[in-house]
Amino acid sequence: MPKTEASKTDASKTDTSKSAAPGVMVPNLWNPRSRQERLEAPQTGRPVRFLTDDEFPPLHFSGPDGTPTGFVVELARAVCERLSITCTVQARRFDTLLDALAERQGDVVAAAIPLTPALRARFLATRPYFRWPARFAARSDRGLPAPSAEALAGRTVAVLGGSAHAAYLKAFFPKALAKDFTDLSAAQGALKRGETDYLFSDGLTLALWIGGTEAEGCCGFLGGDYLENRYFGEGIGFVARREDVALSRALDDALQRLWDEGKYTEIYLRFFPVSPF
Repeated sequence: MPKTEASKTDASKTDTSKSAAPGVMVPNLWNPRSRQERLEAPQTGRPVRFLTDDEFPPLHFSGPDGTPTGFVVELARAVCERLSITCTVQARRFDTLLDALAERQGDVVAAAIPLTPALRARFLATRPYFRWPARFAARSDRGLPAPSAEALAGRTVAVLGGSAHAAYLKAFFPKALAKDFTDLSAAQGALKRGETDYLFSDGLTLALWIGGTEAEGCCGFLGGDYLENRYFGEGIGFVARREDVALSRALDDALQRLWDEGKYTEIYLRFFPVSPF
């Protein structure tokens, strides 16, 4: 399986990725050995109703015409096309999505709800189609080395105090000098001003900042991604009711095929010009 361009420390051995465009890494979250005969979605006589939230770009948000869009939403639409089924997408408040699914107001949740044991005890979920990589960022003009336990010794690293990223830094980069911040924008500002050597945080949020106007091109990712489940979770997948086994398995199969056919990569590049991976 292909490797990411960036080298990884032993603490960051995770899913593999591939480079689909110069400097853009696309995560490969599928196991090629799990391929099977094509699974058909059950025919219910009505559209499969996807539920999402419209306030979390670039994963799911309201488009210019008010229609839900985003990486997760367009992936759901591609899955429906791949399965040759009719689907609808309805936006609801994020904290009501799982209850709406349980009350049969929809059939599948397509939103950034973390996959956890508690969620799996209540619902079925596909394998993750997106995960939350942790990344190091640094000023682009400093020429700092790629992060490793040795390279970070004695160097300052901004983290959110009490976060999973702070705990990971302490466990795997014990000689780094952690600088705790209470909010990410303050940590980003400190990195931009050169008041800290590195920033270690959620890759998605950092990617949006690095590619946005606020960073003013100051900074970029350094090193690889870190996806340790115990610290950063399993990621997100499509969520269905426990009795809808055939639908959940068909969604899983369709996701694998979208990856194989390059459709996943096509959608990913539309919404992640700076990849979190």
